[in-house]
Order: sequence, then C-alpha cells, then structure tokens
Amino acid sequence: MDLQESGEMYLETIYILSEQKRPVRSVDIGEYMGYSKPSVSRAVGLLRRGGYIEVDGSGFITLTDEGRRRAEKTYERHRVLTDAFCCLGVSEKVAAEDACRIEHVISDETFDAVKRYLKTHGCNGKETAE
Repeated sequence: MDLQESGEMYLETIYILSEQKRPVRSVDIGEYMGYSKPSVSRAVGLLRRGGYIEVDGSGFITLTDEGRRRAEKTYERHRVLTDAFCCLGVSEKVAAEDACRIEHVISDETFDAVKRYLKTHGCNGKETAE
C-alpha cells in the first residue's frame, strides 16, 4: 500500500504519542490532530489493512515494524527540515508548518543533502537534529 500524506501524518502522530510512553487510542489521535472520530476511524482501518498498525481488543494502537519505519522517517524529516528553516531565520512556528508540508514530498536525495549540509555546517555554530 502506497501511503499518501495523510497516512504518513497519522503514522507520525501515532509514533509521537507512543513515544510519550502511553497506550495510543483513536481518541488520542483525533485530539492530537484535531480530526473527527469518523475520520480517524477510517484512517485507522486503512492503516491496519495496509499493515502499518495493529489494533488490539481494547482498541490500543501499535505500529508494525513497517509502520514504525515510515513514521520515524517522516518524523526525522520534520525535525531536520524545521531545524534547517529555523537556521535560515524562519520563525519556529512557520518552520514547523512548512516542514510538515515538505516532509511528504522531498526526495531522499535532497533530504540527505540537507542533512549533510547541516551536519557539516551546523546552524550558527550549533548542532542540529539528525
């Protein structure tokens, strides 16, 4: 199953919530993303059928290995791009919003080049997220 931007956003949200060391439920996803229960329910069903998540009998959602891989990749792009834009003088709020849009369409080649540049040159002498 090829994930669209919205699917990647759901996986990233599940990843972020699960990193907070608490069980993730559909209601948590909806609250975090500001989406309705029917929208989240539909997305959860699609992600489960795609093999990206598992839902247990209590309704707790966990990422499969593939789901975690995709979520980590998306989240890394978000963090690195946000840092890069902040280094350019963009406000953190706008940088995060722009990174959220770009993280889904940037090529691996360009993203890797941005990471290499930040690693080599840093941001005003500071380390950046990797």
